[in-house]
Amino acid sequence: MADYDMVLKHWGPVEADYNTHGNLVLTRLFHEYPETQKLFPKFAGIAKGDMAGNAALSAHGATVLKKLGELLKARGNHGAILKPLANSHATKHKIPINNFRLITEVIGKVMAEKAGLDAAGQQALRSVMAGIIAEIEADYKELGFAG
Repeated sequence: MADYDMVLKHWGPVEADYNTHGNLVLTRLFHEYPETQKLFPKFAGIAKGDMAGNAALSAHGATVLKKLGELLKARGNHGAILKPLANSHATKHKIPINNFRLITEVIGKVMAEKAGLDAAGQQALRSVMAGIIAEIEADYKELGFAG
């Protein structure tokens, strides 16, 4: 619980502007890990210099962060939220499990810069996400997705 609380203590600025923070997260993800951009077919053709102003990228980033907010606020009681997400990411989107680790690191960096998440908070985010990612991975295996 302490890890969830530590991250949630800094969630307010993210929640106050999901679009801006979502764009920052996806733009940085695609810059730092260019191979991830191919996993998002509707963003595959966007040039790096055009990402910051892309409304669709902002909207999708907002969706990602809203879902993360739901997971954080559930404080571990997130099975009903996580199962459909794991299912869609395995069967429809085909997102390899390591990409959840990559985006976790990017979210931690963005929250450090924009929401004051310190080193301990970033570690708390990694810890919370490690548990969530392990559950996603278990769901992937159950679905027969090697992800």
